[in-house]
Amino acid sequence: MKFIDALRKLLAAAMVALFGVTAGAQPATAPAGEPTTAAEAALQDKYGDKVTLEDYRTYRRIVDALPPEQLAWEMVLEDQLGGFYFPIHLKSRIKPDFNAFTSDWGYIVDDPDLPRILLIGDSISRSYTVSVRKLLEGKANLHRAPANCGSTDSGTKNMAVWLDQSGSQWDIVYFNFGIHDRKKTPEQYAANLEKVIELLQPTGAKLIFARTTPFRVKDEGDEDGAPPLNATSDAVMAAHGIPVDDLHGIVVEQIETLQGEDRTHFNAEGIKLLAAHVAATLEASMAEIEAAEQPQ
Repeated sequence: MKFIDALRKLLAAAMVALFGVTAGAQPATAPAGEPTTAAEAALQDKYGDKVTLEDYRTYRRIVDALPPEQLAWEMVLEDQLGGFYFPIHLKSRIKPDFNAFTSDWGYIVDDPDLPRILLIGDSISRSYTVSVRKLLEGKANLHRAPANCGSTDSGTKNMAVWLDQSGSQWDIVYFNFGIHDRKKTPEQYAANLEKVIELLQPTGAKLIFARTTPFRVKDEGDEDGAPPLNATSDAVMAAHGIPVDDLHGIVVEQIETLQGEDRTHFNAEGIKLLAAHVAATLEASMAEIEAAEQPQ
């Protein structure tokens, strides 16, 4: 017994020396870079050095203390944002001055007296989300899908998740798919757009489709890849009576000064122009909805 007691004391002393804790307790802080759970090991495998364990543990402490709906939102983001965007969100989320309103994927607490609008789209849409939200402050609750929405394949797979943000009741859904569908045939793209529309229509929301903005794919020539996609989407939307917002047309004449070096994404001036146009489109649509609801 004395031997066992001595061994216990030796183990306790070793735990204090190594981790600052008593035997039987978990270390307050694990050795840097060493996973302590299967989830953390999987995190390392998934993100490599894009997310440190220290930052992830900080993130988990923050989000685990959130109200249930906000915690659920963060879990959706972790699932949907993927290996590129989740590390960006995490680093933003753990900052002391984090502000959901000015975050691409911040949890938006609705003003119940204002319309609910959802933006669905890829990185072009993401880039103008916050600017549009600021322009519509006090006029609408502007949300975006919890993802870089990518192609219509992703849309058909994930739409139910994207729509479910504190309920699925939306007044307007402003959406785009195109750049990530560039390798599809027109028939494949059209068929997928039909599926997306079928998933959106039950919301009862006013649907607005944004035409794909100019883009040039590396090593595939210098021509704008958007017109063939827009011809297909124009035809599908016309068949369903869904208005089309011509984001392509408002930037194409100035494209050399509005896009960055990748000739797809927009610089600050381009984002500002797109945001102003999208906000104006949404305001006009809200006015139309309000007018239609007035007694005749």
